[in-house]
Amino acid sequence: MGDMKKNSFVIGLLALAVLMQAGCDYVGGDAKAEGVPEYVFTYAENQAEGYPTTEAAHYFSDLVYERSGGRIKIDVHSAGSLGDEVAIIEQLQYGGLDFARASIMTMGEFIPKINVLQLPYLYNDSDHMWDVLEGDIGQEFMESMEEHSLIALSWYDAGTRDFYTTQKITNLEELKGKRIRVAKSEFMEKMVAALGATPVAMDYSEVYSALELGQIDGAENNWPSYEFTEHYKVAKYMLLDEHNRIPELQLISQITWNKLSEEDRKIIKDCAEASSVYEQQLWKEQVEASKKKAVEQGTVVTTLTSQERQRFREAVIPIYEELSPEYGELIKRIIAAEK
Repeated sequence: MGDMKKNSFVIGLLALAVLMQAGCDYVGGDAKAEGVPEYVFTYAENQAEGYPTTEAAHYFSDLVYERSGGRIKIDVHSAGSLGDEVAIIEQLQYGGLDFARASIMTMGEFIPKINVLQLPYLYNDSDHMWDVLEGDIGQEFMESMEEHSLIALSWYDAGTRDFYTTQKITNLEELKGKRIRVAKSEFMEKMVAALGATPVAMDYSEVYSALELGQIDGAENNWPSYEFTEHYKVAKYMLLDEHNRIPELQLISQITWNKLSEEDRKIIKDCAEASSVYEQQLWKEQVEASKKKAVEQGTVVTTLTSQERQRFREAVIPIYEELSPEYGELIKRIIAAEK
């Protein structure tokens, strides 16, 4: 939250610029009759073009335009051009932006309950996570976004997160003391510290040079991010521990939502759900392609044994105990949700 306050002036200027460039604009009267869209909205995406979530955002935009008969146009701005995720979420809350895709890792910084969904080693596999997200629990989380001036449209996949390092890691002892980059997230810092490593919070854009210069010993992320940023060139050892599955949400500002008719809301919601199915398929394909490319470039993959994985699970029990007084029943429901 501190970063949000500090950057509020810059964010305000950016939001104003976005609005001047037609974000959240309404065009009516004769313009509509001439074939100009009735609405022009802005969608913020911090990943690069070609990345699964970015491609799904374009798919969503195209689908909305088609199904609305050209009345609703959504301009997708990728590669973080409208700010980082913290700034983007704040802009959504007061209507400076209309749509965005955001990680629950970022959202957990100011919506503590959502951190439950990213507990380390929580899900047995991908099917277990989707049973949670597409069931009653996932719906409850989506509905709760309204308390924060956000409307959740659909879930996106972001795969599993693993550790990659400059030296080979095969067990808990070898991870201890290693300087591991994490996103600017108190929750992720606690997780890395619980495993005995030293968390180093920094922007993702700084990771490559930090690895190259030896300022950190490794980082953690999913396969597509590892490959897209070419981190395999400076950290070729990948430890498949699958410590997190961190889903993402496609969001619309509640202010924008309130301007829409029931008909337009249904179009947007249906298209968002269709884009979720599309993104999940793209994600699976991209993970395999990224893994293949990284390995071909020399990445050495180590998979934890079942015994060692259990030791990793036991190391993070204090994180569960910290959340248990308030969210213990919810955690039990998640664990039991696998069909």
